Amino acid sequence: MTTGLVQRTSTAVFTGIGVAAPNGLGTETWWRATLAGESGIRPVSRFDASCYPTQLAGEVPGFDAAEHIPSRLLPATDHMTRLALTAAKEAIDDSGASPGELPQYSAGVVTAASAGGFEYGQRELQALWGKGSRYVSAYQSYAWFYAVNTGQISIQHRLRGPSGVLVTEQAGGLDAVAHARRQLRKGSKLIVTGGVDGAICPWGWTAQLAGGRMSTVKDPGRAYLPFDAEASGYVVGEGGAMLVLEDVEAARARGARVYGRLAGDAATFDPAPGRGGEPGLRRAAELALDEASLAPSAVDVVFADAAGIPELDWQEAEALTALFGARRVPVTAPKTMTGRLLAGGGSLDLAAALLSVRDAVIPPTANVTAPVEGHALDLVTVARRAPVRTALVLARGRGGFNAAVVVTADD
Repeated sequence: MTTGLVQRTSTAVFTGIGVAAPNGLGTETWWRATLAGESGIRPVSRFDASCYPTQLAGEVPGFDAAEHIPSRLLPATDHMTRLALTAAKEAIDDSGASPGELPQYSAGVVTAASAGGFEYGQRELQALWGKGSRYVSAYQSYAWFYAVNTGQISIQHRLRGPSGVLVTEQAGGLDAVAHARRQLRKGSKLIVTGGVDGAICPWGWTAQLAGGRMSTVKDPGRAYLPFDAEASGYVVGEGGAMLVLEDVEAARARGARVYGRLAGDAATFDPAPGRGGEPGLRRAAELALDEASLAPSAVDVVFADAAGIPELDWQEAEALTALFGARRVPVTAPKTMTGRLLAGGGSLDLAAALLSVRDAVIPPTANVTAPVEGHALDLVTVARRAPVRTALVLARGRGGFNAAVVVTADD
């Protein structure tokens, strides 16, 4: 396949992974649970959801902030920031890098966020209730959350180089990684990137419910079934993954263990509502593969966006069939075990793709027992042993955002 674009040499490799997910805290714990098909979706425990039509969520289990976060930071951080700090530390430790020893300003942080600020903002509103400035304060606290999240990671690990936060909902985790790669091309040596997100609080719940896409099914095993005949919406989760992305030469110079190479990335937008035309997901996948100089036949697995909304599932299935052909590539959605993690979802799928390359195994799409025949997908519903050298990760964010990332084994 060729689109006539100028090809660019890949310069980025992944050397560290940190995970905070509803079916496991820590990379290897989460990965074992994922391969075993163990779900972290269960009734909400972080607030009383009994009066809401949706009462299920993916919550990170066994997280005691006092065990992971310095005590001096606890008063100044919220739940999402603490999860992000924990995942970032694991990723940096896993990489074996010492960011503070790198040249000044050559290591930075680029993350994604979407709804994590809801809980932070709700807390601030409660503190300010009745003081007359609550509307301005809500906006300020929401923006402040993003600065705190990225800034605390920077401060804790002496990452004084480029920093930024991307806000493209579920596509954010992949968009952040793509932007981190651009920073490496500008001369940075190491970027901590990815996303940890979630909004399991009354304010966040109300905002999600207003979109009309959350599943109201009470059975945790039947609530989120992308590509299934019983698909009825999605379940919201919290968490995600932080990744260490390094300049390939810098990583090799220090003898780093490499999970895989970021071979291609792309972002597109859907047509404006009412204008017609094909959604932009297929185009994003094509552009990412083109940048990687790979044909569709080289892809060993696709990590699907898996909306759980029948119409959106059809769109994604049609895009994949148009690109690869009917049932020509394994497709999986391990997010069925976590729920959709908003800005954390894409980076968690990216972590799964890298571990699939490492371990030669494709994780399953849990609970889907009646795949829609017309989708023409080779949907992986139990862990499948197979060589994985190239993986395509897809994500779509509310508002028309599409993102695609291609990762390959590092030769």
